[in-house]
Amino acid sequence: MCLSVTLFFACKTDKKDLAEVVEIEKAPALIKEYGYILNDYNVIRDTIRSGDTFGDILDAHGVSQDKIFKVATKFKDSFDVRKMVVGKPYVLLNSKDTLNTTQVFIYEKNKVDYAVVDFRNEPVSYTAEKPVTFKEKSAGGIIESSLSQTMDDKSLSPYMTDRLSNIYAWTVNFFHLQEGDRFKVIYTEKYINDTIPAGLGEIKAAYFEHKGTPLYAFNYMTKLDSTSVVDYYDENANNLRRAFLKAPVKFSRISSRYNLKRRIKYYGYKLRPHKGTDFAAPIGTPILATADGTVIKSEYRGGNGNYVKIRHNSTYDTQYLHMRNRNVKVGDFVRQGDVIGWIGMTGNTGGPHVCYRFWKNGKQVDPFKQDLPMSKPLEEQYKEEYLAYMTPLKSQLDCVEY
Repeated sequence: MCLSVTLFFACKTDKKDLAEVVEIEKAPALIKEYGYILNDYNVIRDTIRSGDTFGDILDAHGVSQDKIFKVATKFKDSFDVRKMVVGKPYVLLNSKDTLNTTQVFIYEKNKVDYAVVDFRNEPVSYTAEKPVTFKEKSAGGIIESSLSQTMDDKSLSPYMTDRLSNIYAWTVNFFHLQEGDRFKVIYTEKYINDTIPAGLGEIKAAYFEHKGTPLYAFNYMTKLDSTSVVDYYDENANNLRRAFLKAPVKFSRISSRYNLKRRIKYYGYKLRPHKGTDFAAPIGTPILATADGTVIKSEYRGGNGNYVKIRHNSTYDTQYLHMRNRNVKVGDFVRQGDVIGWIGMTGNTGGPHVCYRFWKNGKQVDPFKQDLPMSKPLEEQYKEEYLAYMTPLKSQLDCVEY
């Protein structure tokens, strides 16, 4: 690009001032991305197509088979060439000479994270992130059909539904939301270069009104043995987390409840008690441990099919039946929310579901009728600081419109 600059020189020639126009070449602006100055390369941007392989792409741009092999075998932790996904963008930084050989390969794992393979000397590989800024936003809605539909109507991230279900997993049964239930959120959204949306950040505060009961949640970090612990607390500093999740499957439906007086037509209306709660969901849906505990059974047996049983403490056990596959073995310690298997139809079952059974003091009971214990409230040493942090957030949340 050239910039025309008019320079005036005072010259005494026949009483005339002469203006001379001088063309000054302006250096091109430096373009920096992924940690490289793109002006130094021939830049090729493309996406992974069906049938593309790492080797084929780099071989077509002059990279030796020896270097390609080293990357494919040496750098699986930072960049596994076998896991490139069709449709994902990649960038080639090629040499500015007649060979046009690839010097750097960049694969975008998502909008923020990317992997770099630098071939300029001995191949090296690493992962990095694009610079991200966070913008605080707020939103609210009233549920008319489903939470996910309300999110869609409000043009909110589909991940917002999952986040709210995690926050309120111990206090709200998301299988039985009612028309008129409502929510508000204060959250952050990630942006690249301040303009390109890059996904949902954190939910700083939330309000959920279920069956007329208001439930506040505020994100707060504490320190535990030099480790940062983030959890959600209500306006009175009570932890929203309970010892047990409401259900072992997200966004399913209860197809059969715990019922000791159940009679089935197929069996001549004989009394056939159902001591579990059936959650229907598509085959392959993850089944979650509803609380921390140790696996005491993981096997295939008769009508139970593939099942897992977990001992949580001296009072509570849970069991999960009819799995397609099990993901844990006897002796494993699992945390609340860990995937222990997947929905299937093994054993005696008429459709894909998990039969969730709940024991208290050795007796099977209805989990929805138990007064399950809360997690520990916020420690006293943090309460004053928490309330100072929470109070303005609550005022801000109360002002959010539906």
